[in-house]
Amino acid sequence: MSLASEFKAFVLRGNVMDLAVGVIIGGAFGTIVASLTKDVIMPIIGAFGSVNFNDYFIPLSSAVTATTLEAAREQGPVLAFGAFVTAVINFVILAFIIFVMVKLVNQVLAAPQPTPAEPPAPTSEERLLAEIRDLLAGQAPPPARPAKSRR
Repeated sequence: MSLASEFKAFVLRGNVMDLAVGVIIGGAFGTIVASLTKDVIMPIIGAFGSVNFNDYFIPLSSAVTATTLEAAREQGPVLAFGAFVTAVINFVILAFIIFVMVKLVNQVLAAPQPTPAEPPAPTSEERLLAEIRDLLAGQAPPPARPAKSRR
């Protein structure tokens, strides 16, 4: 088998295609969570103390005197940990949402299966045949015939 045909067989297996779809959907979902964090959650947090994690930084040089991250980066090296805090918040939100989704899927899959309905009652014909079967089963076997001898 050639390398190209082996690669084709590998890529077209169901697991690889499912993984590719999952990665694409996950990327799109990550964008939604980033927007949720940036546009909804962070403004609510900011309302209680005017917090913008993206502007949190530690200057690594005495030449850095700016108060915003962009201006500080122009002045010298900075450790911008605010973006990391935002990324951690995004991760926690995403992990929680995935946890809830998996929990719901597990509940749906583990739902008790409905018990099958009782079988219908036998018809009068079936009851009669069952009685005949039982009577025949209860009879003594016919006597054995003596074997004929050959001379």
